[in-house]
Order: sequence, then structure tokens, then C-alpha cells
Amino acid sequence: MKKIISKHLFADRDMEQFIGLQLRYGVIISSLIVLTGGLIYLQQSGGLALPAYSQFIGTKAGFTSIGQIITGLGTLNARSIIQFGVVVLIATPILRIAFSLVGFVIEKDRLYILITLIVLSVMMISIFGGLKV
Repeated sequence: MKKIISKHLFADRDMEQFIGLQLRYGVIISSLIVLTGGLIYLQQSGGLALPAYSQFIGTKAGFTSIGQIITGLGTLNARSIIQFGVVVLIATPILRIAFSLVGFVIEKDRLYILITLIVLSVMMISIFGGLKV
């Protein structure tokens, strides 16, 4: 029985190209999402009076979780669209590391698997470690 995933199906060059395309498309998609949100924000709020910058007046802390951002996307809230674009941009290098890990597992390169797992763990702890439930 043939192995479905093996070194013969995915050469090193193929994996490099796939990861490079993933990074490129991630940044492009994120930029388009943020641009769309910015245009919607200008369309919705462009006619409002300019704020007084002599004193700081805070706003609500909404959209502090992924759930709130997704809910805001359903209502076409411009700020949630922009924040979703930023989330996509943050997820892009994480996906790159995850795909690198898959490539190293296919190659059975234990040293790089270990290094990639450490890097991925540090990133996940950094991102999710500050969350308070």
C-alpha cells in the first residue's frame, strides 16, 4: 500500500513555494480586508464632526474577543472588519510555522520538528497566555 504523504510527493522546493505563497496570500488577503473595512468606515463615519483632540475621551472597549469580532462581521461593522483583517495578518505567520512543521514531519527531520514545535509553543503561549477567562 502506498503512503499518501511522503517525501516523493512533496519535495523541499514544493514546500518552500507553498509556504511562500501562503505568506504572500495571507498578507494580500489581510490588506484587502483592512482596506474594505477602512472604506466602509469612511463611508459610515466620513460626515461626522472632527473630534476635539485637546482632551482624550475614551470609547467602549468592544471587539476584544474573536467572538465579538465575528459577530460584528455579521452586521458589517467597519471596526470589526478592520480588526478581522488584523487577526488574519497575525494568523499568517502562525500558519507558516504550522505548515513548516508538517513539512518537517513528512521529511522526518527530528531536529527541525523539535525547533519548530518550540517556536510554535512560544508563539501560542505569547498569544493566548494573556487571556483571562
